[in-house]
Amino acid sequence: MRSGGRGIRFVVVTSNPGKAREFEDLFSRYGLSFRVEPIKTPEIQAMDLRLIAEESALYAYDVLREPVMVEDAGLFIDALGGFPGPFSSYAYKTIGIRGILKLMEGVEDRRARFTSVIAFYTPMIGSVKTFAGEVEGYISYEPRGSGGFGFDPIFIPAEGDGRTFAELSMEEKNRFSHRARAARKFAEWISSIEAISPAYE
Repeated sequence: MRSGGRGIRFVVVTSNPGKAREFEDLFSRYGLSFRVEPIKTPEIQAMDLRLIAEESALYAYDVLREPVMVEDAGLFIDALGGFPGPFSSYAYKTIGIRGILKLMEGVEDRRARFTSVIAFYTPMIGSVKTFAGEVEGYISYEPRGSGGFGFDPIFIPAEGDGRTFAELSMEEKNRFSHRARAARKFAEWISSIEAISPAYE
């Protein structure tokens, strides 16, 4: 999958087809030049999404030797002390949506947030650059919707109309999701580099 023609050419590294589709939709609006590689990066055990994303970007660069962009995201539930947070992928694979809802049985405080951290690396910039995005919301009482992926069926964004992420179209979700907010920051930054340094072209 390839798109665009502006700025630094880079590789979006993700083995999640849902993420790949969202990034293609978001980055196509900026005319960025990129392709998607379904490489699975090892996730270090850490409480900080930023650190996990940074390490994943460095690993991906070692494999591809090209400018790379990776993203790590987590669902943080207030009543569960921020769980599953940086362990969201593992929690989804092990206890799944039903497991989270089981933990939330009888809990009135349904507040939660999705956080996304994008990490970009190429030796030309010297260090890993990160961009974060967040969206506040609530955990639903039952799964709703067939779109999206991961915990989307139980997350109701506070800025929405009461539907879960999984009930929104990708275009609707990309208006204000955590991933969209991080992606827009990254896209605006990398678009500006072309004008600053021709060496990146």
